[in-house]
Amino acid sequence: MGLIISAVLALFLEDVIYSVAALAGTFFFTALIYIQNGAFFAAIFQFAVGIGTLAVLFLSGEMLGDKPAKKASPKRTGALIGVGAILSMPAIFLSVSGSTGTTSNLDFGDALWNIRGLDVVLQALVILTVALGIVIVLHEKKKKDGQ
Repeated sequence: MGLIISAVLALFLEDVIYSVAALAGTFFFTALIYIQNGAFFAAIFQFAVGIGTLAVLFLSGEMLGDKPAKKASPKRTGALIGVGAILSMPAIFLSVSGSTGTTSNLDFGDALWNIRGLDVVLQALVILTVALGIVIVLHEKKKKDGQ
C-alpha cells in the first residue's frame, strides 16, 4: 500500500522536492518487498540505484524546473493519498496467493540472482532513459537560453 501511495504522490505532486521525497519512498518500499522475499542484496542494489537516480533527478529538477506559484494544498495531497490507497486495494484483497498446480524448487532469492539477464537489461534501460532525458532537457534549455 505504501509503495502505491508513494508512487502516486511522486507522479502528481507539483513541488519537485516533495515529488522526489515520494519517489524515495517508492524505492524504499520496493527494497522492502525484496527483503521480505529473501533477496537482501537485490534490495541493497535497488536502494543504491534509487538514491543515485534521486540525486540526478533532484539536481536537474531544481536547476531546470520552474517554481510553482502556489503551494500544494493539504486537501489535494490528502486526495492523492486517498487515490493511492484506493488503487492499492485490489492488490491487497484480490491477491493470488492460493495454491496452484505447478510447483518449483526455486525460491525468489535464487530466481532473482540466478536468472539475471532480463533484470540487468531493464535496470540499464531505466538508467539510460533517465540520462538521455536529462541530456535532452539540458540541450533544450541551452538552446532556449541561446536564442
